Amino acid sequence: MSVHLVKLAVGVEDVDHLRRIQRARIEQNVANGLSPLHRHVTRMTPKRQDELLDGGSLYWVIKGMIRVRQKVVGFENFTDDEGVRRCAFVLDPELVPTQNRPQRAFQGWRYLPQDKAPKDAEGGHNGELPTDLVRDLEDLGLL
Repeated sequence: MSVHLVKLAVGVEDVDHLRRIQRARIEQNVANGLSPLHRHVTRMTPKRQDELLDGGSLYWVIKGMIRVRQKVVGFENFTDDEGVRRCAFVLDPELVPTQNRPQRAFQGWRYLPQDKAPKDAEGGHNGELPTDLVRDLEDLGLL
């Protein structure tokens, strides 16, 4: 059974901003001879890698809401230039909008059980709306 991760997208304004940041990083990876997949580098290596690779995704928290996910396709462990061990989450470049769900701030990443993960947004519209508008629509019971 798969498990997911949840991570804060610090400094990211909305899903489109995350998309632009990742697109720029992918272009830089390709220019450096790497594959055209996004890598998110973190200090800790997940112990549940097999479960994550069995259909798991990284759910991004943007402005206090889980808004979008990316499928986890691999992990790359390495040592950086300063001798610190790191882990790169290799992610599918497709950003899949999810039903928005509030998420309190935390450091690092957390495991997210399959039954607690937000569902994908119907029609892909939900993850593309501005956070303030989504909260207002949810308060009105329209989302």
